[in-house]
Amino acid sequence: MGKGPGLYTEIGKKARDLLYKDYQGDQKLSITAYSSTGVAITTSGTNKGDLFLGDVVTQIKNKNFTADIKVASDSSILTTFTYDEATPGLKAIVSAKVPDQKSAKVELQYMHPHAGICTSVGLTANPVVNFSGVIGTSVLALGTDVSFDTESGNFKHFNTGVSFTKDDLIASLTLNDKGEKLNASYYHIVNPLKNTVVGAEVSHNLKSQVNSITVGTQHALDPLTTVKARVNNAGIANALIQHEWRPKSFITISGEVDSKAIEKSAKVGFALALKP
Repeated sequence: MGKGPGLYTEIGKKARDLLYKDYQGDQKLSITAYSSTGVAITTSGTNKGDLFLGDVVTQIKNKNFTADIKVASDSSILTTFTYDEATPGLKAIVSAKVPDQKSAKVELQYMHPHAGICTSVGLTANPVVNFSGVIGTSVLALGTDVSFDTESGNFKHFNTGVSFTKDDLIASLTLNDKGEKLNASYYHIVNPLKNTVVGAEVSHNLKSQVNSITVGTQHALDPLTTVKARVNNAGIANALIQHEWRPKSFITISGEVDSKAIEKSAKVGFALALKP
C-alpha cells in the first residue's frame, strides 16, 4: 500500500479482489497489440451462453495524458481522457459514452499524505454529483461516499467506511445503501513468500436481517501459478487456477459448484489474456 489513506474505493478492496476477482463462469479471450508509436489496441470477446459480447479498446499515451476509446458490440462508444499530475497529486478525467447523452462527466481525484478526495459531476442540465473523501494515514483511514441527483433532489447513495492496515493485516467496516447494509471484511497475508492469503467478508442487512458470509484463500504454487478458492453461506463453492505462461499473459480456469444442488453440473469458466 502506498503512502496516505488512498481513495474511498480502496477501503476493503484487497478483500474484494481476493474473494471475487478473476472468478467467472464464461469464456473470455483478450488480445493486446502495440503499434510502433506505442498505441495499445485490446480486443476482447466473452461468450455468455447464447450471447457473445465483444469490444475493442484503443489507448493512446503521451506523457501525463491518456486517451481511451472503447467500441462495444452493442454499438456504444466510451471515450475517456485522463490527465495525471496536472498539479502534484491531482488527476483529471473526462468521459462520455455515445449514444447515452447523460453519461458525460468530469472527475477530479486528489491524493495527499493524509487525504484522498474524488469528486465528479455530470455534464447535463440536472447532473448527478458524486463526492468521496478519505482522511487518515496508510494505517487508519475514515471516509464517506455520497451521490446526489440534482434532478430529483434525492441521494442516490450514502456510504461510510473505516479501514485499518497493519503489516500483513487489513480490516475494514462499511455502512452502505443509505445505512441499510453493514459490511465487514478481513484480509491477512499468512505467507508472503508463497503469497498465501486468507480473507472473509460478512454482510448484514439491517432492514431484512439477512446475513451473508464469504471466505476465501489464495496460494502460489510457484512464481507463475496461483490457486484461489472461496465458499459462501449459501453453499456455493468456487475455485480457480491462474498461470502466467508469458510476461503479462495469463490463462485462468475457474469452476463453481452448488453444494446444495450437487446433482447439477458444475459451471466452468475460461479466460485467456495475451500481451506481447
